[in-house]
Amino acid sequence: MKFSFVTLFPSIVKGYFSDSILGRAISNNIISIDYINPRDYTMDKHNRVDKPMIGGGAGMLMMPQPLFDCVDAIKNSSPNAYIIFASPVGKLFNQNDAKRLAKKEHIVFVSGRYEGVDERFIEQRVDEVFSIGDFILTGGELPSMVMCDAISRNIGGVLGNSDSLSVESFELSALEAPSFTKPNIYNQSEVPSELLKGNHAKISDLKNAMAICKTKYFRPDMHNRLKLNEKKQKGKS
Repeated sequence: MKFSFVTLFPSIVKGYFSDSILGRAISNNIISIDYINPRDYTMDKHNRVDKPMIGGGAGMLMMPQPLFDCVDAIKNSSPNAYIIFASPVGKLFNQNDAKRLAKKEHIVFVSGRYEGVDERFIEQRVDEVFSIGDFILTGGELPSMVMCDAISRNIGGVLGNSDSLSVESFELSALEAPSFTKPNIYNQSEVPSELLKGNHAKISDLKNAMAICKTKYFRPDMHNRLKLNEKKQKGKS
């Protein structure tokens, strides 16, 4: 799987992928990452990539020409490249999106800056627009990195233990159960005794129960959907 970041500030992104799980995935040639600066494609004599908004408005807008030419160059060499843009107006990115996009051949994240990008670029060149939450960031690099991380975890070989995916939050419509390590007693708080007895069936039942309790406490919206799905399943049986 190849990821490309179209960004005016490649240095913001590069450091994140140099270590840990994703760093190893790159070293093992499971994923590859490159960085393309749209400034390299500008035809402006002053090397600018932004202009004031037509009709007025605060701040500057990334103009279409460098972005169009940059993405078109990528598509010429990689016809199956899938273009993603991060924006608060987009669909909220979730785990199902990460799993679906992990099957792509080449994903290109385009990061906006300033007050955003010319709308014509989004309409004519972007395949999918995502949001990671209802808040405003300085640029699109952070959302792009978040999505890249989530997608990469679903690519075979990226995680050392593929079983890790099956128990993570959102995989079973519930949050992951609380986890513990040694010592068994710390700061006057004990690990649930059932986890220490080695009965895997009972441990599994306990973890499922704790996952449901955790979901109900932290994400009642998810818990309500979980109960609704259970009712639907019972109605079919």
